[in-house]
Amino acid sequence: MTSTNTNHDLESSSATAGAQAAPVVDAPAADPRRWIAFIIMTVATFMDMLDGSIVNVALPAIQHGMGASFVQLQWITAGYVFAFALTLITGGRLGDIYGRRKMFQLGVLGFIVTSFLCGIATNPEMLVASRLAQGLAAGLMVPQVMSIIHVTFPDKEKGAVFAIQGTIGGLAATIAPLVGGVLVAANIFDWGWRTIFLVNVPIGIIGYVLGWKYINESKAPSRIRLDLIGVVIATFSLTALLFPLTFGREMDWPAWGFVLMAASVVGFVGFVAYERAKQRKDGMPLVPLSLFKSRSFSAALALMLGMFSFTGMFMLALYLYLQEGLGFSPLRTGVTLLAFCIGAFITASASVIALVPKFGRAVLQVGAVVIAVGVAVMLLTVSPGITSWGLVPGLLLIGLGFGMTATPIALFALQEVPHKDAGAASGLINTKQQLGFAVGISIVTLAFFAPLASNGAANAESLAPQVRQELVAAGVADAKATELAGAFQSCAATTFAGKPEAAACAAVQNDPQAKAIAGKYSHQAAGQSFTDAFRTTLYVGFGFAALALLLASFLPRWLKQEEWGAPAEEASEEGSEETAKA
Repeated sequence: MTSTNTNHDLESSSATAGAQAAPVVDAPAADPRRWIAFIIMTVATFMDMLDGSIVNVALPAIQHGMGASFVQLQWITAGYVFAFALTLITGGRLGDIYGRRKMFQLGVLGFIVTSFLCGIATNPEMLVASRLAQGLAAGLMVPQVMSIIHVTFPDKEKGAVFAIQGTIGGLAATIAPLVGGVLVAANIFDWGWRTIFLVNVPIGIIGYVLGWKYINESKAPSRIRLDLIGVVIATFSLTALLFPLTFGREMDWPAWGFVLMAASVVGFVGFVAYERAKQRKDGMPLVPLSLFKSRSFSAALALMLGMFSFTGMFMLALYLYLQEGLGFSPLRTGVTLLAFCIGAFITASASVIALVPKFGRAVLQVGAVVIAVGVAVMLLTVSPGITSWGLVPGLLLIGLGFGMTATPIALFALQEVPHKDAGAASGLINTKQQLGFAVGISIVTLAFFAPLASNGAANAESLAPQVRQELVAAGVADAKATELAGAFQSCAATTFAGKPEAAACAAVQNDPQAKAIAGKYSHQAAGQSFTDAFRTTLYVGFGFAALALLLASFLPRWLKQEEWGAPAEEASEEGSEETAKA
């Protein structure tokens, strides 16, 4: 019979008080099967991270095969992230209440079923619905992983665990274009793009079966009831914020979107007020606000929001720059992005296992500086003619800095969290990550798409005379050449703005001579315009690096656990100072 991780001694008030006073709160005994359980959970996390972005590579195939509209394609991609973020806080708390293994397994089962439904979708509407359901299943599955790690592994091993988890997550997100490109190109069993979803089914089934055997059950030591009113308020507030951030650009930022975002602020204020009242009434809020009394937890969440906002912005802009601006194939894009992945892999493990225990929060601050250096290198090297090798130095440096800064955040965030609140804390941490991605994607509108539109219009205007000149040289009459050059300018400018003018583009495409000449100059305009837009995004990246440096300074100087090797005297002195201030 599977043993549980619940320590009944902790249910006594004296034991609970003693545990809360200890540097490591209610630490569990080490589970001898914990590493096998961790591998199972890591595979599930890898599937989730992969599915969050792998679909981008298959969008052209999906559009061609199913006749999906651009709005439906947006829902297929962003709908998953939206549903995922919406469920995380509630999913984490459900693990505390009903059992983390049970909720993890339920999430895995849901992920298997919804992946299968995505793979056999017969129309765009079915695929959109299945992707939304897949995001909900992931929101139930993923927060349990960090919770189970927190209550299963002793503190001296958590560094290695979080290093591996962070590296696997970064690997999945980074190689998603490469994996997607390979799967779509391989066309296994003539399934085409469906393979990217169906591959989850056998992997998920294996993980589901092994999960019951190797993952120990754990839950909050005292009985907790689900805060349904808190769930409703939190869901409304997150929806009001994330929906406009996720889909606003595709809808031309309607006024009601800003009204919703303003309403989300009111909703979050009301949520905090209600949770405080709920805490006083029965001590069972959806989100224990006492978590935010911890300097480590609050500062780490703020830093996490900033880091993942940068990642969401940078990766989307880079992906568009490489494929649309430089003309890289999905496969070549994935190979190029491996430089970032390798950099993150090198420092993710080293930072939490060796560097943070010895140097504390300074590691995260140095990481922010390394990111800034990598951004500067990219600013100096990007051009319309840059090769994959030319991008490697900047991407490698940014990856190195990201691994040093982002991976250790969870250690600082969770070090003072009681095990009874592990699910709620994990849900908040994962929600901050997804919220960061959503914020980063929305920032792309100003940092990338806005300069792309203006620079694209200017470049199209400057190239139009050359198009006319070549048309005349090819024997086209002056009046006709002027007309076609004007059509080229209008088509290119509106395309860069995201709304190609159909009549102008058709006029160019329907004339064989104009089509050939315009194609050459369109490629030139795209290279320059996307390069200029990406440079603007990189300048914004400097701001995020500076913000990360500032926020990291609010973290405790050292992790408090002696097992991490924090200098005992300095850590003790800092703890004494904080106690005196309190």
